[in-house]
Amino acid sequence: MSRLEEIGRGGADRIDERGPLDALFASRYRELRRIASNLTRRDACVTLSPTELVNEAWLRLADSPELGGLSPAHFKAIAARAMRRVLIDAARRRKTLKRDGGNAVLIELDDVVAAHAIRDEDVLALDAVLQDLARLEPRQALLVESRYFGGLTVPELAELLDVSVTTVERDWRVAKAWLKSQLRRR
Repeated sequence: MSRLEEIGRGGADRIDERGPLDALFASRYRELRRIASNLTRRDACVTLSPTELVNEAWLRLADSPELGGLSPAHFKAIAARAMRRVLIDAARRRKTLKRDGGNAVLIELDDVVAAHAIRDEDVLALDAVLQDLARLEPRQALLVESRYFGGLTVPELAELLDVSVTTVERDWRVAKAWLKSQLRRR
């Protein structure tokens, strides 16, 4: 077998490996697009369409065929993280271009699908405090990320985190209060 044939075969094997991930992504595409639509609607500065956001997230996940074996809720949490990273990277690029300051934080954590406008600075501030929260309380950080960026419901989060619905609700309240206090300081 020639080197070119080996390379071509390796690519085909990679696509075959990715089959379960492709199927999982395809089955969740509409839901991910709805979540992306909510995220992009809230961000007045975002230049990505919901479709572009989901596609960019997909590009970040496509090289991880092992994700194909995840439960739908777990996959949604991973996709939420990928969409978060896409939005953070886009906000950083825009901020670099604008070099516009400002400290007001308009992120509303009470209603995950609220239609409030979010500025690049708000997205970057949320990312920074989420990183701080992840160092202190990793489960709460995952909960906030999955709920805010991924639109996971309380029952889905309970399943994902392997805790009770009551624990998720308590962690959500505590995490929101902590995040709000941290965002006010910035």
